[in-house]
Amino acid sequence: MNVKEYKNRIRKRVWDLLEKNNVARFPRPVYGRIPNFEGVDAAALRITKLEEWINARVVKFNPDSPQKPLRRLALLSGKIIVMATPRLREGFLLVDPRSIPPGKISYASSIRGAFIYGRRIGLREIPPVDLIVTGCVAVDKRGARLGKGGGYAELEYAILRELGLVSDDTPIVTTIHDLQLVDYIPLEPHDLTVDVAATPTRLLVFKGVKQRPKGIIWELLGEKARLKVFEELRRIKGIG
Repeated sequence: MNVKEYKNRIRKRVWDLLEKNNVARFPRPVYGRIPNFEGVDAAALRITKLEEWINARVVKFNPDSPQKPLRRLALLSGKIIVMATPRLREGFLLVDPRSIPPGKISYASSIRGAFIYGRRIGLREIPPVDLIVTGCVAVDKRGARLGKGGGYAELEYAILRELGLVSDDTPIVTTIHDLQLVDYIPLEPHDLTVDVAATPTRLLVFKGVKQRPKGIIWELLGEKARLKVFEELRRIKGIG
């Protein structure tokens, strides 16, 4: 079995577990998604106790549903959000809580609300990032993560790395259900590991394997190379 097939089996097993145990939240079914789950708010609160969270001014987020409670808490605490748009089709959004009307913070933390109360920004407008919150389908005991298979979390990180806005030391955290913890996930060269995973019942800090892409592996982009965000990045980097 090759690595891709092995990873797909892990995804299927985790999605099955969440559905069969009825701990999945809307949107359902969870197959093909970063799964939302019961206890997501408790997991989010665990992240807010971290020193890395408390000290962060700019937090980069994925746009998926299970990280919405943490996006709301970020905005409520005055943090600026840099959020990738779904599948990077429209690059990145910047959501500044100072630009959000009273009573609209929760809505602004949703994907639709971020498009309304945030603004699309070019790559040169992205501020340095203090903390990354990523979504996961599964996390193993070393902190290796598995997304839904599109590779966008890794690409988002690699774009920021190309721009010098993150480094090996930029902490990466996630919120998952306990059923999303697995024994082992194989790492490929482009994969990310997370430093911390918060579940509804506990906080896991990983001290072992740490892997970060150094930048875009251009030859692996395939058709994604046609996305406007990569055209912009090539211009910035002077790549023909």
